[in-house]
Amino acid sequence: MDTRLLLVSHAATAAQRAGRFPADEPLDARGHAEAAAARTRLALPAATAATVLTSPAACARETAVALGLAATPVDALADLDYGQWRGQRVADVAQQAPDALAAWTRDPAAAPPGGESFGQLVQRMGRWLDALALQPPQEPAPKESADDTANATPHTARPRTLIAITHAPLLRAAIVSTLGASPDVFSRIEIAPLSVIELRHSRRGWTWWPATAL
Repeated sequence: MDTRLLLVSHAATAAQRAGRFPADEPLDARGHAEAAAARTRLALPAATAATVLTSPAACARETAVALGLAATPVDALADLDYGQWRGQRVADVAQQAPDALAAWTRDPAAAPPGGESFGQLVQRMGRWLDALALQPPQEPAPKESADDTANATPHTARPRTLIAITHAPLLRAAIVSTLGASPDVFSRIEIAPLSVIELRHSRRGWTWWPATAL
């Protein structure tokens, strides 16, 4: 079945603004306000017309609520695992472990101590996208009239729509995986808070569409 997937990055957190690695912090008042203000701007499909998923992280779940979406947490949408760097200031890590931080920013195979590399994240996201493409629709298709059935073609079925509220690194990983690109390009993709990318799955596999095509 054709699938339309809208991946949304969560609203900014106080930790992000302070230059800290994420540690499952909730949104602050500013983040809540920015997410609520984006509700109209993003023009996402109504929750009744889409399956809504979210990262288990508090910031993603709270972003979904602010956008007016009732979302189901999915472990596969969890943020990149920052290991021992979770909650630390990037500036502090740069002083304490400059070589490790430099390697992490340059080499997609490098990971924070006890954490996950960008390359591993791309693989994780690719596995999730592959599994998603194989999932049957959860809701039965509307009954067709005799005329509809007679005139139907293989290309008239409406695609299912999914919305996933997650983290910027996962949007970057989804793009890399969809394009079949090297993980080396990971650092050249910038995703701002409350950004949307659209992926579609058909017989050609996953393709990346402009986010303006909402």
